[in-house]
Amino acid sequence: MNMLKLLALDRFTLLLVAMVVLASFLPVSGSAAHFFNVITTIAIAILFFLHGAKLSREAIVQGIMHWKFHVLVFAFTFAVFPILGLLAKPVLLPMLGQELYWGFLFMCFLPSTVQSSIAFTSVAKGNVASAVCSASFSNIIGMFITPVLVSVFILGKSEHEFDPTSSIIQITLLLLLPFVLGQLFRPLVYPHMIKVPRLVKSFDQGSILMVVYGAFSSAVVAGLWNEVSWQTLLLLVLACSVFLTVIMLLAYYLPKVFGFNRKDQIAIFFCSSKKTLASGVPMAQILFIGQPLGMIVLPIMIFHQIQLMVCGIIANRWSKQNPDE
Repeated sequence: MNMLKLLALDRFTLLLVAMVVLASFLPVSGSAAHFFNVITTIAIAILFFLHGAKLSREAIVQGIMHWKFHVLVFAFTFAVFPILGLLAKPVLLPMLGQELYWGFLFMCFLPSTVQSSIAFTSVAKGNVASAVCSASFSNIIGMFITPVLVSVFILGKSEHEFDPTSSIIQITLLLLLPFVLGQLFRPLVYPHMIKVPRLVKSFDQGSILMVVYGAFSSAVVAGLWNEVSWQTLLLLVLACSVFLTVIMLLAYYLPKVFGFNRKDQIAIFFCSSKKTLASGVPMAQILFIGQPLGMIVLPIMIFHQIQLMVCGIIANRWSKQNPDE
């Protein structure tokens, strides 16, 4: 029963699939799509305000001193992932096509997750303080690094002109500014948030579901499912699975080679092997204006679900081990 529970899709995964199905049959379009996008933008800004309010300043101070830990996680997130994604181009480009490969590469350029990295580290009895600091720092710095990487390796080589400075400003206003305001107002906001954890979680997930529905609606209107076959979709799932396996093997063995202790190894593993859907989809909306957005975000959606299921199983197993194992 426990194994079946671990392998089962969680509610959020099912809701993500439901949004894709809903957008496939009932896409929002025209003036309704414009209004929906405005509401979604406001929801995302509130979401990152809440993220800022959740983050403990004590955890930041405690975790930020562990600089070797953060350097390795940063290297995985913004060096190892992109390098492997670029090296895989001769295989992935003919297999997936240009737009899906762009989406796959965009996924490699994204920062790590925050909530799931911390949650899995906690379950597996790892260094939670460093995980909090590293995952949060990854998301903040990613708001600047991801647009630059996209500019150089994706849109810089396309026919469309792309200004990373403008995108960084938009991402800063939409994601970073609300996050900073959340930190500033944390003493006032956080006590109320902990009283309604289910409401906060529902808003968190609901915001992402709105973005996914809007993105796929635009893609369906533009003919997404005429361009992506079931065979291509299965190949994308296979590519994400193989890629995650390679990353996880590296994230498991390299911290041991560098002499990190058991708790640090666990935290590095979970922080280094994941990519964020929460920040990724809003960034894609800003960075890929005029591009096939549904195909761009499809790889990160699939990778996100695979990483959650695999990390859930691993975290549960490690939680039952002795610290010295």
